[in-house]
Amino acid sequence: MLQRALAFFNTDKHQWYGWIDLEGEEVYSNLKLNDETATMPSEEDVNAKIAELEVIDARRIAYGSVADQLDLLYHDMTSGKGDKTGEWYKAVKKVKDDNPK
Repeated sequence: MLQRALAFFNTDKHQWYGWIDLEGEEVYSNLKLNDETATMPSEEDVNAKIAELEVIDARRIAYGSVADQLDLLYHDMTSGKGDKTGEWYKAVKKVKDDNPK
């Protein structure tokens, strides 16, 4: 997850970071700059991005497939429930409530 979070920083630089110790675990304190023009994000910024990505992943899994969501929408629309009373809306709301940003 650390590598995914780091991808959001210094996006204009190619391979802007590396690891001080390749045998060590991938932790913030093990980062080094490979590009002198890159800026090292703070540990707090990286942790915030990791938390954001964890919510996104949890929601992605909980939403289920697009096909299932479209099926719910189809049934809601054919039964006249294309609003907040429909099953699709309730399912999406539950995922968002269970995984707040």
